[in-house]
Amino acid sequence: MLKGRLGLETARIPHADRHGLLWLSRGELCVVDGCLHFLRGRNSLTPLMDQIPHQAVSTILLGPGSSVTHDALRLLARHGTLLAAVGEDGVRSYTALPLLPDRSDVARRQAELWSNPRRRISVARQMYALRLGEVLPHRDLDTLRGIEGSRVKNFYRLMAEKHGISWKGRHYDRAHPDATDLPNQAINHAATAVQAAAAIAVQSLAALPQLGFIHENSGQSFVLDIADLFRDTVTLQIAFTAARRAQQVGDTIDKLVRREATAVFRKQQLIGAMIDRIKQVLRMDEASHGAGDDRDA
Repeated sequence: MLKGRLGLETARIPHADRHGLLWLSRGELCVVDGCLHFLRGRNSLTPLMDQIPHQAVSTILLGPGSSVTHDALRLLARHGTLLAAVGEDGVRSYTALPLLPDRSDVARRQAELWSNPRRRISVARQMYALRLGEVLPHRDLDTLRGIEGSRVKNFYRLMAEKHGISWKGRHYDRAHPDATDLPNQAINHAATAVQAAAAIAVQSLAALPQLGFIHENSGQSFVLDIADLFRDTVTLQIAFTAARRAQQVGDTIDKLVRREATAVFRKQQLIGAMIDRIKQVLRMDEASHGAGDDRDA
């Protein structure tokens, strides 16, 4: 067997040091000479093959019209690179393979906090404090959601004014995500990218995506919790910047969002920041030192 065949070497770059997301569609993800490649136009006279720096990205979003080989799955798994199947333009996420890190401390701490009603609302209040910039006195989750919702509406308006965008309110039809105005489409695309980054952060720590402290009904509830912590500073910044850019150039909004997301993720080292934020909200420092867990946020 050739050295490096299927990526069996031991090198692995931490996700905090990787670049983020890579979108691919309409091709085959395969392994050639021990390296990951994406082959497009296999049946054409001029097929194109690009080598994929799988150790330098945290996740590959594989769009419609694509396939993946067994060798490629083994290579990605060995290096802890996430592969997710997404819809057209990355608007929907269908499935993703786990990163399978060899640790359980974060999951055990998360389950401990989530299973205790008093600790659970304490973590939720801390998350709202991080998002709203203040600790609210309320301990009812529905009340906290209502307060946050009204502030988000105002923030949408302020962001639109800042970027010179006409804003008519937040509208999203899951069945027809493109049947809305440009700013709302941009938010949809940006939210998908940020949620993908949050999924990487959650899985890289072996946290439990199902156990959310604010979101409850989704199998990715904790992922949505973490993504929302970066909505104002990342998601909406990407979305409204791309929407403004769309008024100046002829590129599609999904392409502009992806381009902006790539730059922002790299500049802010987003996945690394999300990993740190997860440890913060789960109070991992207290767990490691045996500090009191009952303290409110």
